[in-house]
Amino acid sequence: AHGPVCLVHFDSHSDTGRSKFPERMWSHGAVFSYAVDEGLIDAQHSIQMGMRGSTFKASGLDDAREMGFEVMTTDDVRQLSIPELCEKIKQRVGDRPVFLTFDIDFLDPVYAPGTGTPEVGGFTTYEAQQMLRGLAGLDFIGFDLVEVLPDRDSNQITALNAANIAFEFVSLLAVRRRMDSMTELQSGITV
Repeated sequence: AHGPVCLVHFDSHSDTGRSKFPERMWSHGAVFSYAVDEGLIDAQHSIQMGMRGSTFKASGLDDAREMGFEVMTTDDVRQLSIPELCEKIKQRVGDRPVFLTFDIDFLDPVYAPGTGTPEVGGFTTYEAQQMLRGLAGLDFIGFDLVEVLPDRDSNQITALNAANIAFEFVSLLAVRRRMDSMTELQSGITV
């Protein structure tokens, strides 16, 4: 419906790896490489942030960069203030349609132990909330939040944080709708 969309990707893994083993070809660790191949993602205007941890090969993030993604490690993100990061994201995607995906392992395992691939050194829930709120105004056409495994978290903090991130998604849609309504009203168009 939207053509290739921009991807705003919060994660600790780029999910652009490709397996040499046919039985692992369609794994969650390769989903974005296949989406680029199929023309679903406009990688030239997409950004991945929070990458950290081990990779299967030393050049693990190079694959994503070669596809056209802007890839920011956790260290890259931490060198910017949150408003600077949000402005960088907005500049990257512009006014194009955006799909935002949030892997719960973007958060440090202290805040999200209930996931399949935890990586230490991540972000706080407060930082994630501020990053998401700073993206208000983008043309979001969809969201997802992945890799929440409640059975691996006896205190259910992961599910609580995931629910609040999903609330931020809905809030971003509400803010955009209000902004669009205000623009229409100012243009003399009734809503």
